[in-house]
Amino acid sequence: MRSNALISEVRDLIEQARQHVAQTANSTLTMLYWKVGQRIRREVLREERAEYGEEIVSTLSTQLVRTYGRGFGLRSLRRMLQFAELFPDEQVVTALSSILSWSHFIEILPLKQPLEREYYAELCRIERWSVRTLRERIGSQLYLRTAISKQSEAVIQAEISQLRASGQMTPDMVFRDPWRALK
Repeated sequence: MRSNALISEVRDLIEQARQHVAQTANSTLTMLYWKVGQRIRREVLREERAEYGEEIVSTLSTQLVRTYGRGFGLRSLRRMLQFAELFPDEQVVTALSSILSWSHFIEILPLKQPLEREYYAELCRIERWSVRTLRERIGSQLYLRTAISKQSEAVIQAEISQLRASGQMTPDMVFRDPWRALK
């Protein structure tokens, strides 16, 4: 009987360690991609979208692919650049990347509205959504169906800041707008 308990405990320790390693690797990669995007944005493009900058990014990509593989292809570098542009605050990215993987950010980046991106990122962090769940929530337009989406930008930003600071969601963040539900 004791050997079964020992085996179970050791398996739990191994699984916890594996999960920790995977989370650490995901967080480190996400921060790497953000920093690469920031560096390109700041140093190469000078925070503008210059024609010559695109050529430099293309050349950089070619060189990085030779050394590090296709994960640093032109499309990937553009995503990293977009990531740094859309999430300029390193502290926010650090907090998000402790829970969200790069795949989560890939789902969030195409969203057009900054507050919508922040909403999904923070809810994903707090609720610990999988990428599949995040994709489903975005696809169902959860943000647009909530009461908060009808508020002013200042109110929405305050709600998201409160969520980021306290981890507490307000009713408007999760409850549907009754008028929207009728449509």
